[in-house]
Amino acid sequence: MSYAIITVGGKQYRVREGERLLVDRLKTDEGKTFNPRVLLIGGDGKTDLTPSTTVTARVVGHTLGDKIRIGKYKKRTGYRKHNGFRASLTQIEIEAIGAGGRKAAAKPKAEAAPAETPKVEKPAEAPKAEAAAPARTAHPPKGYEDMTVAEIAADAASWRRPNLEAALDYEKQNAKRKGAIAALEAALAEKESH
Repeated sequence: MSYAIITVGGKQYRVREGERLLVDRLKTDEGKTFNPRVLLIGGDGKTDLTPSTTVTARVVGHTLGDKIRIGKYKKRTGYRKHNGFRASLTQIEIEAIGAGGRKAAAKPKAEAAPAETPKVEKPAEAPKAEAAAPARTAHPPKGYEDMTVAEIAADAASWRRPNLEAALDYEKQNAKRKGAIAALEAALAEKESH
Protein backbone atom coordinates (compact mmCIF):
# COMPACT_ATOMS: atom_id res chain seq x y z
CA MET A 1 0.00 0.00 0.00
CA SER A 2 1.40 3.42 -0.92
CA TYR A 3 1.95 6.34 1.40
CA ALA A 4 2.85 9.98 0.93
CA ILE A 5 4.64 12.63 2.93
CA ILE A 6 2.81 15.94 2.62
CA THR A 7 3.30 19.40 4.07
CA VAL A 8 0.36 21.30 5.55
CA GLY A 9 0.85 24.54 7.47
CA GLY A 10 4.62 24.20 7.55
CA LYS A 11 4.54 20.71 9.12
CA GLN A 12 5.12 17.35 7.47
CA TYR A 13 2.81 14.34 7.81
CA ARG A 14 3.06 10.73 6.62
CA VAL A 15 -0.38 9.78 5.30
CA ARG A 16 -2.26 6.91 3.63
CA GLU A 17 -5.61 6.85 1.83
CA GLY A 18 -8.60 7.01 4.18
CA GLU A 19 -6.52 8.28 7.10
CA ARG A 20 -7.75 11.17 9.27
CA LEU A 21 -5.45 13.58 11.05
CA LEU A 22 -5.52 16.84 12.97
CA VAL A 23 -3.53 19.75 11.54
CA ASP A 24 -3.25 23.44 12.35
CA ARG A 25 -6.35 25.45 11.40
CA LEU A 26 -6.83 25.80 7.62
CA LYS A 27 -8.84 28.48 5.80
CA THR A 28 -10.60 25.85 3.68
CA ASP A 29 -14.31 25.42 4.50
CA GLU A 30 -15.75 22.18 5.88
CA GLY A 31 -16.55 19.60 3.22
CA LYS A 32 -14.23 21.17 0.62
CA THR A 33 -11.21 19.38 -0.84
CA PHE A 34 -7.70 20.69 -1.36
CA ASN A 35 -4.36 19.39 -2.64
CA PRO A 36 -1.49 19.74 -0.15
CA ARG A 37 2.11 19.90 -1.36
CA VAL A 38 3.58 16.40 -1.83
CA LEU A 39 7.20 15.86 -0.76
CA LEU A 40 7.57 12.09 -1.23
CA ILE A 41 5.59 9.11 -2.49
CA GLY A 42 6.52 5.65 -1.24
CA GLY A 43 5.31 2.09 -1.09
CA ASP A 44 6.11 -1.40 -2.43
CA GLY A 45 9.81 -0.83 -1.71
CA LYS A 46 10.03 2.22 -3.99
CA THR A 47 10.26 5.91 -3.13
CA ASP A 48 9.92 8.95 -5.36
CA LEU A 49 11.54 12.16 -4.08
CA THR A 50 10.21 14.27 -6.97
CA PRO A 51 6.60 13.14 -7.23
CA SER A 52 4.33 14.37 -9.99
CA THR A 53 1.29 12.85 -8.30
CA THR A 54 -1.17 14.73 -6.15
CA VAL A 55 -2.81 14.00 -2.83
CA THR A 56 -6.46 14.96 -2.38
CA ALA A 57 -7.60 15.80 1.15
CA ARG A 58 -11.06 16.77 2.42
CA VAL A 59 -11.71 19.03 5.41
CA VAL A 60 -13.92 17.09 7.85
CA GLY A 61 -14.30 19.82 10.45
CA HIS A 62 -12.74 22.55 12.55
CA THR A 63 -12.17 21.78 16.25
CA LEU A 64 -10.31 22.98 19.31
CA GLY A 65 -7.49 20.94 20.82
CA ASP A 66 -7.20 19.79 24.43
CA LYS A 67 -6.90 22.53 27.03
CA ILE A 68 -3.41 23.16 28.31
CA ARG A 69 -3.22 24.68 31.79
CA ILE A 70 -0.41 27.15 32.37
CA GLY A 71 0.51 28.19 35.90
CA LYS A 72 3.11 30.67 37.15
CA TYR A 73 4.22 30.81 40.76
CA LYS A 74 6.89 32.65 42.72
CA LYS A 75 7.57 31.53 46.26
CA ARG A 76 7.15 33.84 49.27
CA THR A 77 5.67 36.70 47.22
CA GLY A 78 2.10 35.53 46.76
CA TYR A 79 2.46 35.74 42.98
CA ARG A 80 0.26 33.20 41.23
CA LYS A 81 -1.14 33.32 37.69
CA HIS A 82 -3.15 30.74 35.81
CA ASN A 83 -3.91 30.68 32.13
CA GLY A 84 -5.18 28.20 29.58
CA PHE A 85 -4.73 27.54 25.87
CA ARG A 86 -6.63 25.53 23.26
CA ALA A 87 -5.14 25.16 19.79
CA SER A 88 -7.35 25.81 16.73
CA LEU A 89 -7.22 22.60 14.68
CA THR A 90 -8.71 21.20 11.49
CA GLN A 91 -9.47 17.53 10.96
CA ILE A 92 -8.73 16.34 7.42
CA GLU A 93 -9.24 13.02 5.66
CA ILE A 94 -6.96 11.81 2.86
CA GLU A 95 -9.24 10.79 0.00
CA ALA A 96 -6.78 9.79 -2.72
CA ILE A 97 -3.06 9.45 -3.29
CA GLY A 98 -1.79 9.58 -6.83
CA ALA A 99 -5.02 10.45 -8.62
CA GLY A 100 -3.25 13.27 -10.50
CA GLY A 101 -0.39 10.99 -11.58
CA ARG A 102 -2.57 9.04 -13.99
CA LYS A 103 -3.79 12.22 -15.65
CA ALA A 104 -0.23 13.55 -15.96
CA ALA A 105 0.93 10.27 -17.54
CA ALA A 106 -1.92 10.33 -20.07
CA LYS A 107 -1.23 13.90 -21.17
CA PRO A 108 2.20 13.36 -22.85
CA LYS A 109 0.76 10.53 -24.96
CA ALA A 110 -2.01 12.82 -26.22
CA GLU A 111 0.53 15.51 -27.11
CA ALA A 112 2.83 13.03 -28.88
CA ALA A 113 0.09 11.87 -31.30
CA PRO A 114 -0.32 15.21 -33.19
CA ALA A 115 3.45 15.39 -33.72
CA GLU A 116 3.33 12.23 -35.89
CA THR A 117 0.89 13.74 -38.44
CA PRO A 118 2.31 14.84 -41.81
CA LYS A 119 3.44 18.47 -42.20
CA VAL A 120 0.95 19.08 -45.01
CA GLU A 121 -2.05 18.79 -42.68
CA LYS A 122 -0.66 20.97 -39.86
CA PRO A 123 -1.41 24.40 -41.42
CA ALA A 124 -5.03 23.42 -42.08
CA GLU A 125 -5.52 22.10 -38.52
CA ALA A 126 -3.63 24.86 -36.70
CA PRO A 127 -6.55 27.35 -36.39
CA LYS A 128 -8.84 24.60 -35.08
CA ALA A 129 -6.26 23.50 -32.49
CA GLU A 130 -5.78 27.08 -31.27
CA ALA A 131 -9.52 27.60 -30.94
CA ALA A 132 -9.99 24.30 -29.07
CA ALA A 133 -7.05 24.86 -26.68
CA PRO A 134 -8.19 26.28 -23.33
CA ALA A 135 -6.77 29.61 -22.24
CA ARG A 136 -3.88 29.29 -19.79
CA THR A 137 -4.60 30.59 -16.34
CA ALA A 138 -1.87 32.04 -14.17
CA HIS A 139 -1.29 30.67 -10.70
CA PRO A 140 0.71 32.01 -7.78
CA PRO A 141 4.19 30.48 -7.51
CA LYS A 142 4.46 26.97 -6.06
CA GLY A 143 4.16 26.93 -2.27
CA TYR A 144 2.84 30.50 -2.14
CA GLU A 145 0.22 29.69 0.53
CA ASP A 146 2.96 28.71 2.99
CA MET A 147 5.21 31.72 2.31
CA THR A 148 5.66 34.47 4.88
CA VAL A 149 5.32 38.16 4.05
CA ALA A 150 9.12 38.59 4.24
CA GLU A 151 9.67 35.72 1.76
CA ILE A 152 7.07 37.18 -0.60
CA ALA A 153 8.71 40.62 -0.47
CA ALA A 154 12.14 39.10 -1.20
CA ASP A 155 11.05 36.79 -4.03
CA ALA A 156 8.36 38.89 -5.76
CA ALA A 157 10.85 40.81 -7.93
CA SER A 158 11.90 37.60 -9.71
CA TRP A 159 8.36 36.38 -10.51
CA ARG A 160 6.70 36.82 -13.91
CA ARG A 161 3.88 39.32 -14.29
CA PRO A 162 1.02 36.71 -14.57
CA ASN A 163 2.27 35.03 -11.38
CA LEU A 164 2.38 38.38 -9.58
CA GLU A 165 -1.19 39.20 -10.66
CA ALA A 166 -2.43 35.74 -9.62
CA ALA A 167 -0.68 36.04 -6.24
CA LEU A 168 -2.21 39.49 -5.71
CA ASP A 169 -5.69 38.15 -6.54
CA TYR A 170 -5.17 35.23 -4.16
CA GLU A 171 -3.99 37.58 -1.42
CA LYS A 172 -6.99 39.91 -1.84
CA GLN A 173 -9.50 37.02 -1.83
CA ASN A 174 -8.05 34.77 0.87
CA ALA A 175 -5.23 35.91 3.11
CA LYS A 176 -5.55 39.73 3.04
CA ARG A 177 -2.05 40.29 4.46
CA LYS A 178 -1.29 44.00 4.07
CA GLY A 179 2.49 43.55 3.82
CA ALA A 180 2.18 40.92 1.10
CA ILE A 181 -0.29 43.03 -0.89
CA ALA A 182 2.04 46.04 -0.68
CA ALA A 183 5.05 43.96 -1.79
CA LEU A 184 3.15 42.46 -4.73
CA GLU A 185 1.80 45.85 -5.85
CA ALA A 186 5.32 47.33 -5.66
CA ALA A 187 6.72 44.46 -7.76
CA LEU A 188 3.93 44.93 -10.33
CA ALA A 189 4.63 48.68 -10.51
CA GLU A 190 8.32 47.95 -11.05
CA LYS A 191 7.46 45.52 -13.91
CA GLU A 192 5.23 48.18 -15.53
CA SER A 193 7.97 50.80 -15.35
CA HIS A 194 10.39 48.63 -17.37
